[in-house]
Amino acid sequence: METLEWNTEMMVSGIILAVTFVGIFTEGVHGFHRAKFALAGAGTMVIVGQLFGFYSPELAIEAIDWNVVFLLGAMMTIVAIMIPTGGFQYLAFTIADMSQGRLFLLMAMMGTLVTVLSLLLDNVTTVVIFGPLIILICQPLKVSAIPFLLAAALLSDTGGVATLVGDPPNLMIGSAAGIDFNTFVIHMGGIVFVAWIATLFSLRYIFKEELAVKPTIPDFSEREKISDPRTWKAALAVLALMVVGFVMHNALHWEPWFVAGMGLTILVFVGKDVDMDDHFADVELTLLIFFMALFIIVGGVEHSQFLEFIGSLIIPYVQADLLMATLLLMWVAAFLSAAIDNIPFTAAMIPIILGMETQGINVTPLWWALAAGVGMGGNGTHLGSTANVFIVTISEKMAKDAGDPSLAITPGLWFRKGSPVMILTLTICTIIMYLFFPFFSAPLT
Repeated sequence: METLEWNTEMMVSGIILAVTFVGIFTEGVHGFHRAKFALAGAGTMVIVGQLFGFYSPELAIEAIDWNVVFLLGAMMTIVAIMIPTGGFQYLAFTIADMSQGRLFLLMAMMGTLVTVLSLLLDNVTTVVIFGPLIILICQPLKVSAIPFLLAAALLSDTGGVATLVGDPPNLMIGSAAGIDFNTFVIHMGGIVFVAWIATLFSLRYIFKEELAVKPTIPDFSEREKISDPRTWKAALAVLALMVVGFVMHNALHWEPWFVAGMGLTILVFVGKDVDMDDHFADVELTLLIFFMALFIIVGGVEHSQFLEFIGSLIIPYVQADLLMATLLLMWVAAFLSAAIDNIPFTAAMIPIILGMETQGINVTPLWWALAAGVGMGGNGTHLGSTANVFIVTISEKMAKDAGDPSLAITPGLWFRKGSPVMILTLTICTIIMYLFFPFFSAPLT
């Protein structure tokens, strides 16, 4: 393999990457939203790259993974159409009624519902829907919402790793590596199921004191009915069709974003009085812009060959022991994701792995290790995933509204409850990946 020489282009792109990521990871200190730093970094990368001759506005547009952006945008819009129907509220209060005050059963049922939905809607969107509903359910029960909010985030973070569309990093990995929906589920479904079961029962131990409280049992049977059953049923039918589309997207020669786009198109026609302006206004444009800016930044670093240079340093270790390199990547990815958010870390790692692939390295197990690592690592801290950040934010609002600081999920509390779950799930993933390494290392077809 030809050894790359360190040069000025690599240095300046690396500096821009480092400064931008430091700004993103320390948003809680300086108060600037991470999307602002991502936009500043993207603009700087394009201008500096043009001055040094390794990047341009045209290359920046090509660097954006539009499959990820359009897929997320379409799914967000579908959810925005579903929320006002009252269907999600009806599901949540039905589960609360069925639990009859048994708190672990409520946690298990709510966690299962959140996880099942996060397999398709992604974990960020799912906790955005159910976080406020959990608070509404816990208030009449007169129990702390903290265990249930944490459980929703931890279970959706864990379960979302199972599918291509369940977690934003999965979308990025699948799109870059050419992994289809079925292949992703076949490889990650089993390992995630075991980790999810372990997470659920570990929560029973972690929150044993909170779950031992005897709640007030209100009458949830008088819950509001679904206000727009036609749109709700149409949306469920569309989601079912989309699952079929995701499963068959390779045979149909459709990218996942097109499946989601077709589902959205059908829904706006068959739903009742769907107002396009209102629902598009509910799309999280800030998150989509953050993704686009990240892709532009990483694209610039890639064109400067800095990531290829880093890959050349790693290759000898991967060649020496692929199994050990795979397991090491999973644990490193997990701890770094816990510290700095899994989305930017995934964005930085993808080109490095792609660079190793061009050198003839079998990188297939590295993709699965990266997906498992950033997914399970997201549980470790409140910054580990976007879903976690949202849960902390609504708990802080709940505490402020009630004038009770103890209702807020602090970074320390999340670390005490979430890091044991992270270690447990990583250990399970390590054992399964070690035992079935030939399966995970088989080249993608």
